[in-house]
Amino acid sequence: MALSYHHVFQAGTDPAAAPLLLLHGTGGDENDLLPLARKLAPGAAVLSPRGDVSEHGARRFFARLAEGIFDPAEVTRRTHALADFVQAAATHYGFDATRLTALGFSNGANIAAALLQLRPATLGAALLLRSMIVLDTPAASGSLTGKRVLMLNGSADPIVPLDHPTRLAALFCAGGAEVTQTFVHASHGLIAADLAAASAWLADSSL
Repeated sequence: MALSYHHVFQAGTDPAAAPLLLLHGTGGDENDLLPLARKLAPGAAVLSPRGDVSEHGARRFFARLAEGIFDPAEVTRRTHALADFVQAAATHYGFDATRLTALGFSNGANIAAALLQLRPATLGAALLLRSMIVLDTPAASGSLTGKRVLMLNGSADPIVPLDHPTRLAALFCAGGAEVTQTFVHASHGLIAADLAAASAWLADSSL
């Protein structure tokens, strides 16, 4: 079966661990978040696609008009394409899509957020590292009930406007998500506090 994104899949060794969908940031690839995933959830199955949009050679999951400026139609189209890929991959590889947890960084976190807003059945939970608003649209009422979202943002991030995380959290809450929002003393890059918070959140997951 042909799957639409170049990707890595690693079968899980711990049936209790929710499978992870790894979504890299701008300029990354399908290998970028594998070490982080193994630290956070050593026994989890992992699906890690490579973004299929090139911005001057840097891979992304959707194009942007300029830094911080997005075309909603482009984001919507790419989000549906990714959701279709995830559903096909779940059937192909046999992992439980209802428990799938997105682990996204930057551009990857943004398309994970769009999945929650537009195709909520694709994910069981999401861990968003340095996300911002790319679609200013609330999730449909009740569409995220029972789904957990962790948002980790930097308090000195020059890329993500300071008000975006709180506003984005409200868009998820409109759909009934259980949102945990945390600011760490960091810029756009990840620090040890991110890993500690992510690890604790995953360990506390009831998925």
